[in-house]
Amino acid sequence: MSSEGAKEDCLGWAARDPSGRLSPYKFSRRTVGSDDVSIRITHCGVCYADVAWTRNMSGTSKYPLVPGHEIVGIVKQVGSSVQRFKVGDHVGVGTYVNSCRECEYCNDGLEVHCEKMVLTFDRIDTDGTVTKGGYSSHIVVHERYCFRIPENYPMDLAAPLLCAGITVYTPMIRHKMNQPGKSLGVIGLGGLGHMAVKFGKAFGLKVTVFSTSISKKEEALSLLGADHFVISSDVEQMKAIAKSLDFIIDTAAGNHPFDPYMSVLKTGGILALVGSSEVKFSPASLNHHMRTVSGSLTGGTKDTQEMIDLCAAQKIYPNIEVIPIDYANEALERLIKRDVKYRFVIDIENSLK
Repeated sequence: MSSEGAKEDCLGWAARDPSGRLSPYKFSRRTVGSDDVSIRITHCGVCYADVAWTRNMSGTSKYPLVPGHEIVGIVKQVGSSVQRFKVGDHVGVGTYVNSCRECEYCNDGLEVHCEKMVLTFDRIDTDGTVTKGGYSSHIVVHERYCFRIPENYPMDLAAPLLCAGITVYTPMIRHKMNQPGKSLGVIGLGGLGHMAVKFGKAFGLKVTVFSTSISKKEEALSLLGADHFVISSDVEQMKAIAKSLDFIIDTAAGNHPFDPYMSVLKTGGILALVGSSEVKFSPASLNHHMRTVSGSLTGGTKDTQEMIDLCAAQKIYPNIEVIPIDYANEALERLIKRDVKYRFVIDIENSLK
């Protein structure tokens, strides 16, 4: 049901126009169906998608818009047919909340590639309503798109796993970059990049961080534990590691040259793109050494649950800054300026009143 003519039982923060400015907003969630889980949200991570959609950067935003797709909370109600969850369970919800559940991708646990996949916010769901995200007090989601958060994993730290974590985990697993001894390069040291470094070290990889700023060196090596740090704009430093890496994951948001990075890949090496850069490179960068450029979205339900369980088992934790909901506008401004190490997480439980 929509908020018009219905009980406005959910409190959130929404953008009303392309200024992206967020403010309190009351609306209704759908009634819990037989396969649904109702979740009291405790935390929600802040992703650049929240900036892009609230400010209508793609030209398709529907207002009022409640962002947030790194959602963690506690089950408060389950439908009569729900099998996987019970009241009191810790759960997460990521970047999508529905799909056709019939196609080859859904059947393989790759729902993120389903043609009828419904994003967690600002998309038309199957009942005709517009989805609203995790900057809110609770959410109702089909159990298929909910993930179990182990009881021993801190709920605030779990939030960034639902987008930032799975976005880098998926291509690493797909390209078998979980084999000790392989060499990984990471471009960009933000919310996504810092998780790529953490997964790389957990998998026993030799990790090199690329940056154009020497100021990132200390945090890359000392804080995050990378093995090497390279100034990508330094021709001599790049030459020194030519043809040395098995895999590079590019998390950078801004445009940058690609040929220098291609040159540091081994024969048969792979460059995986998860950022939003415009891609330009010489075909020779691929042809001469059988290199591959690969793209990736977030991840399917199977990979997401496996990633969460891995993080709990190996104590892989994102670096976060916890904020109250009324700091959300400032957080989005800081995110644009890349002024966060490395993910904002909104304390919904204690600040959304």
